[in-house]
Amino acid sequence: MISNFDQLMAQAGKGGRRRVALAVSQDEAALSAVVQASRAGLADALLFGDKEETSAILTKLGAEDTDLEIHHERDGLNAARAAVRSVRQGEADILLKGKIRTGPFLKIVLDASAGLRTGRLLSDVFIFEMTNQPETRLLMITDGGVSPAPNLDQKIQILRNAVEVAHSLGNQVPKVAVLSAVETVHSEMPSTIDAAILTMMNRRGQIKDCVVDGPLALDNAVSEAAAALKQLDSEVAGRADILLCPNIESANMLAKSTTYFSGYRLAHVIMGAAAPVLIPSRADSDDAKLLSIALGKLVIT
Repeated sequence: MISNFDQLMAQAGKGGRRRVALAVSQDEAALSAVVQASRAGLADALLFGDKEETSAILTKLGAEDTDLEIHHERDGLNAARAAVRSVRQGEADILLKGKIRTGPFLKIVLDASAGLRTGRLLSDVFIFEMTNQPETRLLMITDGGVSPAPNLDQKIQILRNAVEVAHSLGNQVPKVAVLSAVETVHSEMPSTIDAAILTMMNRRGQIKDCVVDGPLALDNAVSEAAAALKQLDSEVAGRADILLCPNIESANMLAKSTTYFSGYRLAHVIMGAAAPVLIPSRADSDDAKLLSIALGKLVIT
């Protein structure tokens, strides 16, 4: 089982190279990531964006040794559409967001006639490397990028998407904590009711290939000491691999707090589309974008 990002990179380096379509390519961090991915043997890239600006950044990065195709398109939305089309037509395997806002980008991805829809719900799976434990491990947070206020059926799909990522990392039975503010069910807190239903569905075999428990507060989900103090009898409490959040606000803020408060490394991938879709924040580092490319490569196979 992959437990840190060095192992993730090593595993992603095995097998053949993939192709990344970079939408609106005049983004230095994203270009740095695809250059590093090329040099590491992970993937080649198709670049869709302003050729002059993109070439200037590549020169700055000293990327003359890499095999990167630039498809010139000044208009950002048209560049994104061309990148999506390349994935749809099988010319690229992974879609990476560059210098474009997430909302317009996802609208193109979700276009009914020209996007990457499969009938599944799309959701973002954020992974960070937790290093303040006796052993470094990877934790997932979902969904902080797509569904604003998921209902129960949507949470089931979000959970399944995250479990699929866990399986790609070699964790065949991931532990899923369904988060709320408390660890008991309250009629005035809908997230606790959803958590209890998801837990029961898992116990009855309606949600498979994982262990689900909730509601759990964050401390009880990730700290064995906190779980012990509250005397929680749970296979998940204190040992969660996946943190399923109540809504996009809580997931997004929790994910970003791991970077800005703790400095943890990160990667994330959108699941449910016809190919892995990477929507790193425009503020994310090239390291985060490189790790996301590696993650995208792993979830394909």
